[in-house]
Amino acid sequence: MFRLVNLDNRAALEHDGQWYDLATVSGDAALVDPMVAIARHAELHAVQAGLAAHAPGGLIEPSRLGPPVPNAPKVFGIALNYRAHAAESNMPLPPAPLTFTKFPNCIVGPEADIELRGNAVDWEVELVVVIGTGGRDIAAADAWFHVAGLTLGQDVSDRDVQKAGTPPQFSLGKSFDTYGPIGPALVSVDAFPDPDDIELWCDVAGERKQHSRTNDLIFGVRELIAYLSSICTLTPGDLIFTGTPSGVGMATGRFLQAGELVESHAVGIGTLRNRCVQASR
Repeated sequence: MFRLVNLDNRAALEHDGQWYDLATVSGDAALVDPMVAIARHAELHAVQAGLAAHAPGGLIEPSRLGPPVPNAPKVFGIALNYRAHAAESNMPLPPAPLTFTKFPNCIVGPEADIELRGNAVDWEVELVVVIGTGGRDIAAADAWFHVAGLTLGQDVSDRDVQKAGTPPQFSLGKSFDTYGPIGPALVSVDAFPDPDDIELWCDVAGERKQHSRTNDLIFGVRELIAYLSSICTLTPGDLIFTGTPSGVGMATGRFLQAGELVESHAVGIGTLRNRCVQASR
């Protein structure tokens, strides 16, 4: 297994809370780029296994971490993909994945501020799939072999922009700058006892708002990769935000306020800590 992080814009491997510069320990200067490392994810297992022969660079300081996927070619979002979330939204289960896009400009690191630009900005903790080996028409049975690893994300959403007009449109309301924190690490699939059953939660201002497991997904990772790749070619570094559990603010009319801390966690991946700030205009 491996844990890939973006430390000061350089790819690094994490072990026991310490970091190892990937280009240095591998002897390959090209692996300084996190996007190159993602495309060559199959090589990282052996590099991680050999870390004992190298001195660590030091303890990881979360403030130095950027998004583990800093330049995603495509960012997909899946709406209404937890059974409990569909129930709280009073919506029927969808017959196919309800897919939108988050534009890559929204992607930021695990400790980045969320810059509020509206009065109805919502939280949505999500498991995020990182494509490592691209392809078209990927069979569901082969889908996990195309995954570089898993990370955690917040699909921050401006509900007023999302719901402006009929029918509503999702992409712009979810693509404001800073509305896509991910991290803290990209974790290889073999690190999880069952990658289809991962516990995750979200706290806002110290109050637990969401808590679920990915076994409540309507369309799991295999189905999402098969579906998306039947429509467009997936490429290394593509992100799939797989959907959010119940407990979003829209269900109660309670939205994010400046000064509040959003803490998101997934077992086996780690924690995002994102402070809400009022954006200057």
